Amino acid sequence: MTTTTDTVNTGAVSRSISSSLTILMAVTCGLVVANIYYNQPLLVEIGHTFNVSDSTVSLLATMTQVGYTIGLLFAVPLGDKVERKRLVLIMLAIAFLSMLVSALAPSFEVLVVAGLFTGIFSAVPQVLLPMTAQLAGDHERGKVVGRVMSGLLIGILLSRTISGYVGAHFGWRIMFGAGAGIMVILSLALLRYLPYSQPTYQGSYASLMRSLVTLARTLRPLQKSALTGCFMFAAFSVFWTTLVFFLEGTPYHYGSDMVGLFGLIGACGALAAPLAGKSADKRGPQFTLRLGIFASMFSYILLGAGGTYLWVLIIGVIILDIGMQTTHISNQSRIFSLIPEARSRINTVYMTSAFIGGSLGSVAGSLAWAHGGWIYVSAVALVFVLIAYLVNTFVPHK
Repeated sequence: MTTTTDTVNTGAVSRSISSSLTILMAVTCGLVVANIYYNQPLLVEIGHTFNVSDSTVSLLATMTQVGYTIGLLFAVPLGDKVERKRLVLIMLAIAFLSMLVSALAPSFEVLVVAGLFTGIFSAVPQVLLPMTAQLAGDHERGKVVGRVMSGLLIGILLSRTISGYVGAHFGWRIMFGAGAGIMVILSLALLRYLPYSQPTYQGSYASLMRSLVTLARTLRPLQKSALTGCFMFAAFSVFWTTLVFFLEGTPYHYGSDMVGLFGLIGACGALAAPLAGKSADKRGPQFTLRLGIFASMFSYILLGAGGTYLWVLIIGVIILDIGMQTTHISNQSRIFSLIPEARSRINTVYMTSAFIGGSLGSVAGSLAWAHGGWIYVSAVALVFVLIAYLVNTFVPHK
């Protein structure tokens, strides 16, 4: 497997990442991020094992997500200071140990602590994405990042389905054990094929963390992308937070398992990611950002007006996911071109803003559903998208 090749383009030499390495990084992102979501379909079974209530066992999913946020804030920036291949392998090793402890956990308390560490050290995809941008040439960066992102998205979408099946047929401990084994296989593959990436930041860890604030304060394109991503993720979270309530009520009366199937429908968004990246390379990220925002606007109008019809709901979900992933890939294509030696920290700023937006959207979606049902949910999501449009259109780029 080759890592990069040199290609000649109009007399200039440019870097180009190999397709085999791109696939390996995409698969790694998908399988590692799955660690965060394996526990969600298994919560009831885990609760029965340790004889804890539903509200208590849900703490496991919460702490795993908290761990991922901690990893995003405090581990991912190290990608600019520590050699990335070494950092990825260390994180995978600790993720392996955490998953193994989860599989063997003698008590619920131990399982929760292991879940926290699993979340922290499963932030590997956010280390690999800036590395992908570094290895790719300027002419293909958006396309390659889009391909790796598609692996990440498919991992998120399929992890719950796979986990539910394994848990139902073999038990929840087997799922965590299998996840630990996958970390070993990935580590061996990455040890063999992932290239070394020398860091450029020479300062202390404290100054590295302080530089996050400096980057967020001084880079206007990063501010623009972070704010746009924040409000787009907020709108996205409004929908997915309330969909289960909508499907359980009139006119559908579906069970919560249908939400998982709608997640699979959303895989269309993952398929759109490479196309969005390729378009961003050719016509610029601003063009594809507008397309993604307009697609999301249309989807929420469609969902609000005709969401009670199943075929409209399905089409709306597909358009929504395509719009969301188009804006996300376009934002990352823009920010990864800013300061090559600070890509990990720039990605941290952007993703932290997105997580803040996702949390805001969850709260707003719950309140909208409680006070006005599906119409309010669609309206609130549409408002968030409109704010994202205003930010992307009127906030100066420089």
